[in-house]
Amino acid sequence: MTDSKRPQRKKKYRSDGTPIWAKRYIDGPGIWVSCVKGKERQTVAECYDLFDSVASELWPTDSTGENVDSDSDGDEDEDLPIETQIANEVNALKKPKQEPRFIVFISCRPPVDPVQLVVKLVKDVQATGVVRSRCIHRLVPVSAQCGANLPEIQGLCLKVLEPFFFQHPGRKFSYKIELRVRNHSVISRPDFIQHIANCVPEGHTVELTNPELFILVEVFKSVCGMSVVQNYYDLQKFNMSEIANSKNGGDIKTERQAFGAQEVPDP
Repeated sequence: MTDSKRPQRKKKYRSDGTPIWAKRYIDGPGIWVSCVKGKERQTVAECYDLFDSVASELWPTDSTGENVDSDSDGDEDEDLPIETQIANEVNALKKPKQEPRFIVFISCRPPVDPVQLVVKLVKDVQATGVVRSRCIHRLVPVSAQCGANLPEIQGLCLKVLEPFFFQHPGRKFSYKIELRVRNHSVISRPDFIQHIANCVPEGHTVELTNPELFILVEVFKSVCGMSVVQNYYDLQKFNMSEIANSKNGGDIKTERQAFGAQEVPDP
């Protein structure tokens, strides 16, 4: 077939005029969760149970909805004595921070708002000092996602930033772009930050030390997610272990310990 007869591919565009570059397998609002590598399945099971519990408080419904059965995840500790399980939990929480991390993504369906869900969850940990998880380390809510390229990121900024500032007419905020990039080398970090800053409405000022707003930008391979949060540093960057550690003066408590199970001392 000659080039003149070769069918021409039609370039696709979104309603806001930004091009659709490629199909993504991770999309929509949700929460990125960092965990210890090798504990991904347990992390997903914990996320479903934990997020469902918090969401039922924030967005109660008449029906029970879909229940996720986490028994199939096969936690190898379930058959161990309770004392051994608690000792394993404590040892896992005390492991060095240099331990390899892995991330998973949990999508959220309306009416669940990932920012509200994460803030509620970490504030509960801050108030009680109890970590309701053995595998979850850090949570990153994203209100929307797009391909990790500058044209699509411009559309993402309009989608995420405009609704927030529209809710606060006339108010000027100080802000910081909190960017985290993993396994991506196409766009440089300064280009990411500059491009996003250009999309922030005029009148809002950059403040790197103590900003009122944080624009969280999470880039993983070919996907870019974004959200707007407040009190990000006060909430230890949504790191549940750090929040509990600060609350308890270095003694991280798991949920079972808080409800009366006795900790087994380290050998």
